[in-house]
Amino acid sequence: MTTFGIIGAGNIGSQVARAVIALGHDVVIANSRGPETLTDLVTELGPKARAATAQEAAEAADVAVVTVPLKALEQVPVEPLAGKVVIDTNNYYFERDGHIEALDRGEATTAGLLQEHLPTSKVVKAFNHIMAADITTDGTPAGTPDRRALATSSDFPEAVALVTDLYDAIGFDTVDVSPLSESWRVERDRPAYVVRQNREELVANLALAPRTV
Repeated sequence: MTTFGIIGAGNIGSQVARAVIALGHDVVIANSRGPETLTDLVTELGPKARAATAQEAAEAADVAVVTVPLKALEQVPVEPLAGKVVIDTNNYYFERDGHIEALDRGEATTAGLLQEHLPTSKVVKAFNHIMAADITTDGTPAGTPDRRALATSSDFPEAVALVTDLYDAIGFDTVDVSPLSESWRVERDRPAYVVRQNREELVANLALAPRTV
């Protein structure tokens, strides 16, 4: 089994934790307020989860999940994530994060910013264009007609393969939108964002996406 180090215990982080624990994996989860604030969540998640600091979650991770506000990216540990696949779920909300000019101008992507912060990690975009509650409720077995599809994007094929297998195990088809520079196609306010789509619909909406919104 894999240990997922989840940095960020909000809606998405908690739901990814529930999903991977249901598959039999272990979770080490952190937030910005300290492990002692995660007692209720870890109790709910059960014996395969434990609370930790971000540093400890990064160190324990076989695979990391970064799901923090963009304004907190600099707080994500760098050295313990070297060489590891890091799943980026982040979206840009200028109302929360403040304006980031490179994103406003369409010259960067949220996942690209994380990859710059983690130059020796293998960043892969995932779980950013689905409502948190749907992660554990909307999956269906492979081959189900009209099965929901989610996008992923990375500069590392092995990271895409990992997310593809994870999506399938949770209950979703995958559309690969690599390289990472193309991940803007599933960012906030694009046609594919938080809309339920099967594979064909997602491919069509990715093609419709405007570069800036």
